[in-house]
Amino acid sequence: MNQTPLILITNDDGIEANGFKALISVAREFGDVVAISSQIPMSGMSHAITIKVPLRVKLVEESPGIKRYLTNGTPVDGVKLAFNSLMERKPDLLISGINHGSNSSSSVLYSGTMAAAMEGAINHIPSVGFSLLDYRPQADFTASGQIARGVIGKVLKEGLPDGICLNVNIPAVKVKEIKGVKICKQANGYWKEEFEKRTDPMGHEYYWLTGFFHNREPDGGGEETDEKALKEHYVSIVPIDTDLTAHHYLQQLKSFELPLG
Repeated sequence: MNQTPLILITNDDGIEANGFKALISVAREFGDVVAISSQIPMSGMSHAITIKVPLRVKLVEESPGIKRYLTNGTPVDGVKLAFNSLMERKPDLLISGINHGSNSSSSVLYSGTMAAAMEGAINHIPSVGFSLLDYRPQADFTASGQIARGVIGKVLKEGLPDGICLNVNIPAVKVKEIKGVKICKQANGYWKEEFEKRTDPMGHEYYWLTGFFHNREPDGGGEETDEKALKEHYVSIVPIDTDLTAHHYLQQLKSFELPLG
């Protein structure tokens, strides 16, 4: 007898984020949902876990087909808690988001949204992170919901290779303006940080992080990149491998002669 699919959902924008609510709504069309998030935004937490204070969890909603938990932990904490303490069985799918803002290119390294998806992949769960290129709290998630619906159905049906998750980014345009979906590589880019030196009302100095994204290959460098696809109003899907080994460099590195003393 086939079980109803069990879907774990998390995010890094907080439990009240509209993107989180939109993703829960779509996922409930496919199966039973366990959702977990923090009270406050956890953007930029990457794969951080909590080890210096107790983790706390509160069940804030329980109704047929859904349980929703609040935690003081990071997105990865939430995934670990769900796998080990909150779910009666292993989920069939983990989805993270829908993030308010892009997680393309090197942003994937900082993203709590994508770290949660990678944690799922590490634990042999088909996992997908969704992001909309709109930081506004009241962003329109109509197009994102449609894209998520298609991806969720496909992954539930066909699965993903072990250790690989999907990074799905959606341009902030109306549904009719999305030109399609492109399978891409991660663009070679980085964030150029700038720290503004400021003074608080008490006269104490502090620094505020600002900066801009620099794309080293604005035209894709001959390949289809996520940044290029998004700029042209395509949804970008990048397969992310949890194996960070630079395999192409292994042989060259083996030729190094390193002193041992």
